[in-house]
Amino acid sequence: MKTTIKALIATASIALVSGLASAQTPATLDQLLEQVKRDRISEQRINEAREREFMDERADKQALLRAAEAALRAEEQRGDRLAAQFAANEQTLSDKEIELEQATGTLGEMFGVVRQASADAYGVISTSIVSAQFPGREAFLAEMANDAKGLPNIRELEELWLALQTEMTESGKIARFTTEVVDLNGGATTQEVVRIGTFNLVGEQGYLTFNDQDGRVQPLGRQPEGFQVSSTQDLIGASSGIVATFVDPSRGAILELFKQKATLSERYHAGGIVGYIITVMLIIGLLIGLWKIVSLTAVGSKMKSQLNNIDNPSNKNPLGRILTVYQANKTVDSESLELKLDEAILKELPRIEAGINIIKIFAAIAPLLGLLGTVLGMIATFQQITLFGTGDPRIMAGSISMALVTTAQGIIAALPLILMHSVVAGRSKSIVHILDEQTAGIIAQHAESSKGSANSGSM
Repeated sequence: MKTTIKALIATASIALVSGLASAQTPATLDQLLEQVKRDRISEQRINEAREREFMDERADKQALLRAAEAALRAEEQRGDRLAAQFAANEQTLSDKEIELEQATGTLGEMFGVVRQASADAYGVISTSIVSAQFPGREAFLAEMANDAKGLPNIRELEELWLALQTEMTESGKIARFTTEVVDLNGGATTQEVVRIGTFNLVGEQGYLTFNDQDGRVQPLGRQPEGFQVSSTQDLIGASSGIVATFVDPSRGAILELFKQKATLSERYHAGGIVGYIITVMLIIGLLIGLWKIVSLTAVGSKMKSQLNNIDNPSNKNPLGRILTVYQANKTVDSESLELKLDEAILKELPRIEAGINIIKIFAAIAPLLGLLGTVLGMIATFQQITLFGTGDPRIMAGSISMALVTTAQGIIAALPLILMHSVVAGRSKSIVHILDEQTAGIIAQHAESSKGSANSGSM
């Protein structure tokens, strides 16, 4: 009895878990058994309905499969027909080509020459600056050169002849025309342009270039030297006669190289820190030299004025101060007076020679700094060779520029400094010479006066 009750409880639990139990809980075991039987019959009906649904869908899928297989067979048959037709068309094309070759005969060689001439003419005309004045000439040549199967007619041959003749004729002319020039900042202006044959275009900005990719005319990224650009302006302003100007016979290749040429400013900055130091020394030395020239010139003029008025010495010039010392020591003997005047001259020398030695030192140091920059540049060059090898000389160009530029900067700075030192030293020596000369004269005069006084006293 207990076993039966346990089985019923287990069955009821399974029914509740699977969702087959009724929403209303049975009151007795008999009711529970009846409910389980009803639910079992209901589940069997649901399963049968599902099986019928699956069978109906299977029939539909099989029908779709048969339709797809039929479509595949039809496409395969169509592919076979197209392949056969393609092979037949290829054979037809081969036969037609043979017929065309037989029909043209030796004319085929001529047409090949025409196409080759068109290709060559396209390469020349598309890049020619004449196309800036006559745009659109290369379109016909490109079409004719790329038409490998078509036969040129009389009109096309005449067009080819006209294109070649136009290029030949315009290559010997200097023509003026108006076109749009694209500025380097992106703007565009319409201006008059002068074309020198097939060599160069010149405009208001100087030399111009023609871009065959988009047909635009624009100035060079960097113009040549100023005197070369000024000759182009003379050409633009001339209306007749002979004007001297510079022409690039390579049709722009040399001008493109000028764009890569370093300017004077770029060469200067290639010297780096050493070059800047040399420049500072040069500027300081020249300023000191100019200051000394001005000051010594002023001192010299005051001394000349003092020479004209020796009896009234002034403390505003070295000679006047020395005369003041003489006036204060007229009663002493000649030896003491000489010592006093030598002392006065020694006091004046630092003022007169101040800064002259600095110019001399700068003139001596500048070449040494240039050699230092050369050594540093060569060290950097060898380091780059160690890292990157010698395959690309441009890698070493910066260090070599520093090595050479600093040497040039040192020599360039030393030359004016040496000249300045010579001028300033000459001015100072002339002043010192005047002081020595006047001092010697004063001492001699004093000695004669003392001797004359002694002789008078003895009489």
